[in-house]
Amino acid sequence: MAPMPRRTATTVDEYLAALPAGKRAALQWLRRHIRAAAPTAEECISYGIPAFRLDGKLLVHFGAASRHCAFYPGAVVESHKDDLAGYDTSKGTVRFPPETPLPAALIRKLVKAQIARRAARRQRSALDAALTLARRNVESRPAGRTRSRRVPARGGERKT
Repeated sequence: MAPMPRRTATTVDEYLAALPAGKRAALQWLRRHIRAAAPTAEECISYGIPAFRLDGKLLVHFGAASRHCAFYPGAVVESHKDDLAGYDTSKGTVRFPPETPLPAALIRKLVKAQIARRAARRQRSALDAALTLARRNVESRPAGRTRSRRVPARGGERKT
């Protein structure tokens, strides 16, 4: 007999409803505090797990595995190693047991740091684009004289 196809959730509520009570409670706690830290972010399912989008771009993810729950705030994990000392971390991931969810202050701090990181990156790209445009304008100018020459009036020579 062939295995039944696994149904993937299309909403965060569907995803959470399919989980055991302990993991569901831990992820609902996480979800509530992510939403508090980023009230304008939209919930979605991305890569098969719940996520939040801000300005159309993915901000953070969260999900459950067989033995733990996980929060995926991105590259800010590296810069907050001291705050995350008691948790299992890897590049962009914080894993925690469902019985002891992440503290609300830590969730808020990581989400705000990710928002700030994205804003800084957006400013950097705008600055890079402006510099590139300025370089192109400078490179497109002819070498030598930068001012235009005066053209003599019609009908003869210029009088001084």
